Amino acid sequence: MCRRAGYRRQQLETSLRRLRLERIELYQLHRIDPRTPLEESLGAIKEFQAQGKIRHIGLSEVTPQEIEQARKIAPIVSVQNLYNLSDRKHEAVLQYCEKHNLGFIPWFPVASGKLARGKTEPLDEIARWHDPLDEIARRHGLTVAQLSIAWLLHRSRVMLPIPGTSSVKHLEENIAAAGVRLDEREWAELERRLPQAPEQQ
Repeated sequence: MCRRAGYRRQQLETSLRRLRLERIELYQLHRIDPRTPLEESLGAIKEFQAQGKIRHIGLSEVTPQEIEQARKIAPIVSVQNLYNLSDRKHEAVLQYCEKHNLGFIPWFPVASGKLARGKTEPLDEIARWHDPLDEIARRHGLTVAQLSIAWLLHRSRVMLPIPGTSSVKHLEENIAAAGVRLDEREWAELERRLPQAPEQQ
């Protein structure tokens, strides 16, 4: 996939036209192309920022080292990496964001449906996650998705979950997750009872 500066500028202009905006508030550079110098990829975005067409710049699917390199080229305000209760391999990235006060946007915040009873996983795999999740969720009158989002918000002050939904009902449930309050003992119980991914063991 082409990531040259000219192509990047074209994509930015196209985004502005499609969105019917004069400025994009947050533009995320999705995945750093190893074939293109980062200075070139971010340079085009920084140019648009200087022109007032972009307000803030973010990164996606990066390591702490890549964030550090990018911050030497342009101001970075957010990072978007895979992160949820069932996959926390980017813990070091989250910790970097906390240290440097960068917003952390976890994609697949409810594990793309697995934490909300996805149908693509084997039944025994689903059960491993849902036994403790269902129990604690029912205890508080919550859905598993709400509990998963609430855990993310509890996990870090820089966490900004953006769960997708196709219905108003689920949207309202997702918003309500921000008001979920469990005590520290219950959060610790949830993390203790969930199986860990191989990267975390």
